[in-house]
Amino acid sequence: MTLELPGIAPVLTVSELNRRVRALLENQFEMLWVSGELSNVKRAASGHWYFCLKDASAQIECAMFRARAQFLDFRPEDGLRVEVLARVTLYEARGNYQLAVEEIRKAGLGALYEAFEKLKAKLDAEGLFEAARKRSLPRFPRRIGIVTSPAAAALRDVLTTLGRRAPMVPVVIYPAQVQGEGAGAQVARAIAAANARAECDVLIVCRGGGSLEDLWAFNEEVVARAIFASRLPVVSGVGHETDFSIADFVADLRAPTPTAAAVAASPDRAALLQQLASERRRLARDLRRIVENGSQRLDGAARRLLTPAQRIAHDRERLAQHARRLRRALPDLAAARRELARAARRLAGGAARSASGRARELAALAASLGHLDPTQVLARGYSIVRDAGGHVRRSSAGLAAGDLLDVTFSEGGAETAVRATRPPGK
Repeated sequence: MTLELPGIAPVLTVSELNRRVRALLENQFEMLWVSGELSNVKRAASGHWYFCLKDASAQIECAMFRARAQFLDFRPEDGLRVEVLARVTLYEARGNYQLAVEEIRKAGLGALYEAFEKLKAKLDAEGLFEAARKRSLPRFPRRIGIVTSPAAAALRDVLTTLGRRAPMVPVVIYPAQVQGEGAGAQVARAIAAANARAECDVLIVCRGGGSLEDLWAFNEEVVARAIFASRLPVVSGVGHETDFSIADFVADLRAPTPTAAAVAASPDRAALLQQLASERRRLARDLRRIVENGSQRLDGAARRLLTPAQRIAHDRERLAQHARRLRRALPDLAAARRELARAARRLAGGAARSASGRARELAALAASLGHLDPTQVLARGYSIVRDAGGHVRRSSAGLAAGDLLDVTFSEGGAETAVRATRPPGK
């Protein structure tokens, strides 16, 4: 609440004053990096961190809230020199001028990040990171090389993984310091030695997690160029999954952890045995099927392949079958002869009966015909008279004296001339 009196400046409440001061501070300053030494470090039950950042002549209160503090990769401690990325603000409830911290890194990391980005850009421009030059890892390496410190926990993880996945593959360790001054040069020499000895098919370059300073050996140019010059495929397994190094970009394969690098470089014996068992079962099924099919074809061929005696017996059987079929197909000749004889007798009897009947019919017809035979009539004293034209004359009509007539008797005939005619009925 602000109290205003005529001719007098307004009177501010403490809350209003602190609010205005906070707005002035936050509007005046952008997000900035501030370096100093940690002191009076405390972690609240809420997950917030509170500490004082100081140098030789001044100090400022700082607060890092849980939403940002959960991403810290180290534990803040009193006396540790750090650089903080923060907003200048005011805690209104107490009127405390403070920094709201977004990120903390150990002092000097800014220069390391700058060196990292500069070297990364340089090597990228030279083509050391090109995907086209990266090689595939051998599927079944005869021997696996490891460049790391013999005392590193990462080596134990890698050896445990290789022993579980590929106990049949020998491992060669090329020792090198992986942290501290001169570590980069040692790693580079170990990579060169592995290539000179040429006793491995793939090379793992690894170490466990740590801060940027701890992993810095793998950001050195000498290591990057040693990996680039390596004739052996290189798997980089440096730090944790969120850590990236220059070695990761140059290597043929970047693994998120040393254990993952061991997995990438080695065949899985258990999976291979399982695959082999599956292929063996499939091959056995195929072989059984081939043998069964061959046996069937062999049985068929054996049935068709006969000895001379078997072939003769087979032909005899076939001939007997044909004879039986022929007998079934042809009539019984003896029975046919008997039937033919019976048919002949029936035919003869029928013919005789038919001939007798025909003879009687013929005699009857002959008798009937005899009654119509002119010669029979002539035999009773009648004659046949024909005129000169050969026409039978049944009447005297039309005849004249002197006409010649031909007379046929029962026996013989005569020619005569008409002397006179009588009318019909006279």
